[in-house]
Amino acid sequence: MRPPGTESAEETAVPERAAVYFQVDGTVQGVGFRPFVHRLASGLGLDGWVSNSGGRVEGAVAGPLDAVRNFGGRLRADAPVLARVRGVRLSPLRSRPPAAGSGFTVRMSDPAGARGGLREIPPDVAICPACLRELFDPRDRRHRYPFVNCTDCGPRATVIEALPYDRIRTTMRGFPLCAACLREYNDPADRRFHAEPLACPSCGPRLAWQASRGESALGAAVKTIADGGIVAVKGLGGYQLVCDAADQAAVSELRLRKNRPAKPFAVMAQDLSAVRRLARMSDTEHRLLDSAARPVVLLAARAGTAVAPAVHPGTDRIGLFLPTTGLHHLLLHELGRALVVTSGNRADEPIATDDADAQRQLGGIADGFLTHDRPIRARYDDSVVRAVGRSVTTVRRARGLAPSPLPLPRGTPTPLVAVGAQQKHTFTLAARGSAHLGPHTGDLADARTLDAFGGTYAHLRELTGIEPKAVAHDLHPGYLSTQWALTQDMPCVPVQHHHAHLAACAAEHGLDAPFTGVAYDGLGFGDDGTLWGGEIMVADLTGYRRAGRLATAPLPGGEAAVRHPWRMALGHLYGSEPLGTPRPFGWLTAPFTDRLEPAAVTVVRTMINRRVNCPRASSAGRLFDTVASLLGLADSVSYEGEAALALETAAGDLHAVPLALNIVRAGGLWVYDPAPTLTDLLERQLGGEPTGRLAAAFHLTLAIATAELVGRAVADGAPRTVCLAGGCFVNGRLLTEVRRRLRAQGLRVLTPSAVPMGDGGISYGQAAIAAARLAKG
Repeated sequence: MRPPGTESAEETAVPERAAVYFQVDGTVQGVGFRPFVHRLASGLGLDGWVSNSGGRVEGAVAGPLDAVRNFGGRLRADAPVLARVRGVRLSPLRSRPPAAGSGFTVRMSDPAGARGGLREIPPDVAICPACLRELFDPRDRRHRYPFVNCTDCGPRATVIEALPYDRIRTTMRGFPLCAACLREYNDPADRRFHAEPLACPSCGPRLAWQASRGESALGAAVKTIADGGIVAVKGLGGYQLVCDAADQAAVSELRLRKNRPAKPFAVMAQDLSAVRRLARMSDTEHRLLDSAARPVVLLAARAGTAVAPAVHPGTDRIGLFLPTTGLHHLLLHELGRALVVTSGNRADEPIATDDADAQRQLGGIADGFLTHDRPIRARYDDSVVRAVGRSVTTVRRARGLAPSPLPLPRGTPTPLVAVGAQQKHTFTLAARGSAHLGPHTGDLADARTLDAFGGTYAHLRELTGIEPKAVAHDLHPGYLSTQWALTQDMPCVPVQHHHAHLAACAAEHGLDAPFTGVAYDGLGFGDDGTLWGGEIMVADLTGYRRAGRLATAPLPGGEAAVRHPWRMALGHLYGSEPLGTPRPFGWLTAPFTDRLEPAAVTVVRTMINRRVNCPRASSAGRLFDTVASLLGLADSVSYEGEAALALETAAGDLHAVPLALNIVRAGGLWVYDPAPTLTDLLERQLGGEPTGRLAAAFHLTLAIATAELVGRAVADGAPRTVCLAGGCFVNGRLLTEVRRRLRAQGLRVLTPSAVPMGDGGISYGQAAIAAARLAKG
């Protein structure tokens, strides 16, 4: 049953008089909705008007009764492809109806109107085919103009300063329209009718490179990249660092300057044909690449391509995406090669958006700056997604996807903000039945990223009109997001980390009933004060209980064990939870420990034995790290998930025989004890089994153990709907193996898609839980 006030036109009785007032809620500003209404009403011979008002579209129509009814039905059915219509209301027109024959007009927007409506902010949209044709048509007046756009494409979230959406309330207000653009803007038959970012070479933004402008600036950037240099390019939602993807020296230099030793870079290719030359692509991946969002898609890289090895070291997957703007198309066209296009920042810092800040932050990285004079109002990095079979996993939700709203299974009676976790940070604003998941911030590591969060939060709060009266946060007291929440003058709703992971999955699927959840990630604070990360839960949107877990092991040195997986491996070998099965001591461990620094091994073993700075964790992510180190794939890492990625790459699609495993009952929970698995791994390694097959065997074993844990929980009465979430499930092989085995048990399996699988989805899960708890009272 729909909430009151969101009835469709078909469900709302059209009054006997053929004059009605209409309101349309949803993502209806910045998507060409007013021009659509103008064409629809005019085509039906109706008189009246349409306007943006607050966060919705409103207007009036008058004319023949059948035409008015037809109009009401088609407001939803024929809406523009970029629109998301959530409610259409028709009501008798109480004021004087439009005079017969007066025509249909687009009125000035009313900034003070419709204050009660939810406001939805459209994401940026990649350049459309029509604008792309103009870009390369020598006869068109926008030939080679980098900022070409229309009602079907171009900047939205990154330029909007306030609603209702009109040019005067965007960063384009400083560019008065020339006569030719003004004619297009006012012409109902033109696709640029009321296109707010409308511009041309005569009146719009211009490229700059030092003192050069326009084509000269573009030429300077092209030459710098062609000569092996690195260029900072001002993109839609922030600066990007660009170099030749085939130039090993340039890519290596970018890594050195950016302080990004190993994390893969994204590569932009000119078109789908260029993508096919670099990677294998399924139909699902084709659809993702060619979508209006233009995310980075993680694809299986082809061997022997021109892409430099330094682009994606340690993995056989490459992040590829297509050009999003006219400027990207021009760069790729001029250079005729794929380009590394990565975030314009130093490691762990927010991407630069302000021109002066970009000069300070990127001055030691870039050999030159290709900039322009259109301000960036909101910071949006590139979105990243992955296809696993026909399903889609979102890794990072940003440009092109955020901040489109997501539904809440239970509407919140109190507007709220959920402030997420520490890594891959996002926040969510929620009111009634909608949640606005903000863009990826990065890792909340210092004051700069915390300031970036604060600025984005203030802006999105203003745009959506949501004034939070409660704040949901993680249990971890050390998270900067938690500390920020505790300083706010509003009630706090603490939410356990893994419950939030699972609730994000459930809420995306509209699930408001109990479910069984599997949450596998690196680390999260448990409600018992220990660190969790391999959890089987029975939960709903208000609470949970643990039904199973992975056995615990110490993290020698705490954070140091995350950065150095060899420490985590020693933790599992010498300090794993005693569960009645043999530990892998003695000669089995010698080949591993012999390749490590003896003094370091002695120190760590002493820490483990004395339980000094060795917090225990039931973490699937840290188990991946352990196995990667035991197999010699990663003893130290420079970014979260690097060891697990190396393990997944080594496994590939190799066939394997499972390793030994044991499920025990401990403390009222079903527990997977990895000790027999690790013992078998070391024995088979000593027996000469190839590393790749052992990596594949570990994936298979963990999947079997997971299915067994869930199966035993279900046998004990847990629900047969299973939600999978947490960063470990970004691993395509693990997700595929677990999902297959759970489905073989006849279980319904749900995974997040629009919401990030990892910590980027935590804030949405927190919002869903807080909403349900507040609604419950």
